Amino acid sequence: MSLPAEFHEIAKRVNNWGRWGADDEIGTLNLITDEVVREAAASVRSGRRVPLALPLRQGGVQTGMIPGRVDPLHTMVQINQELFGPGTIACSDDAVTMGLQAATHWDALSHVSHSGKLYNGRPADSITAHGGAEFTGIDKPRHIVSRGVLLDVARALGVERLDSGHAVTPENLEAAEEMSGTKVGVGDIVLVRTGQVQLLLAGDREAYAFPSPGLSVRTPEWFHARDVAAVANDTLTFEIFPPEIEDLWLPVHGLHLVEMGMLQGQNWNLERLSTACGEVGRHTFLLSAMPEPFVGGTGTPVAPVAIL
Repeated sequence: MSLPAEFHEIAKRVNNWGRWGADDEIGTLNLITDEVVREAAASVRSGRRVPLALPLRQGGVQTGMIPGRVDPLHTMVQINQELFGPGTIACSDDAVTMGLQAATHWDALSHVSHSGKLYNGRPADSITAHGGAEFTGIDKPRHIVSRGVLLDVARALGVERLDSGHAVTPENLEAAEEMSGTKVGVGDIVLVRTGQVQLLLAGDREAYAFPSPGLSVRTPEWFHARDVAAVANDTLTFEIFPPEIEDLWLPVHGLHLVEMGMLQGQNWNLERLSTACGEVGRHTFLLSAMPEPFVGGTGTPVAPVAIL
């Protein structure tokens, strides 16, 4: 089944191919300039730090709904082993097998393709079993630090958690923006709170995963118009799931990652940040969300921190 004309029309309006050159591999992260980072650093007032990552553990986010995406399997490979003989310093080491997008993570631009293409028109078959993503792997964006803006859609709409069938619209984003008292601008990283992660934190992994509120197919044009650098939220699927348009699965992924070249983050815990922003009456902060540079990876775990 081919993608509908509606998708292709939006794709034309948000397409960034060639904007930063034919060889570009980081897309909208180019919008995070030195000046943007300097201004972001100036937003730190108290130094209060709010962690946004979920724990990496067995029995975490993944339930098997997404094939192959497994929670971390943590094993000890040394336990108090005296490597250099009796009485010497003893070492403990461990190893982990996990899906790179198991918990709080960034999707690389190579995470999805459509019509045989990746971001900037590169061929989708450049992703191989042994090499992974030759182009736009998660190792390419080496640092992600910018001004973060929390768009607390749930609170802006007067609820603790959006209904499972709620598609977050541009109008919802603008309501949250107005509540925040700030304007989303060039190079910002936008964090969209739906409250969905509350279900996971309460132990209901299945309800957290499906069905889920999330971003509407109408929102990519909003982010494109604002020149946003990246977007993350507090859901498993990022966009509304099941989709708002019948049989059009993951359209926001295709528009963000392939057409715009804009990273997406999923499974971010925005609950403490929502409380902190409410307490200080400010929804902007310095955000550090460094990707782990897995060469050829199509995603990476991340431990983001908001600094108020």
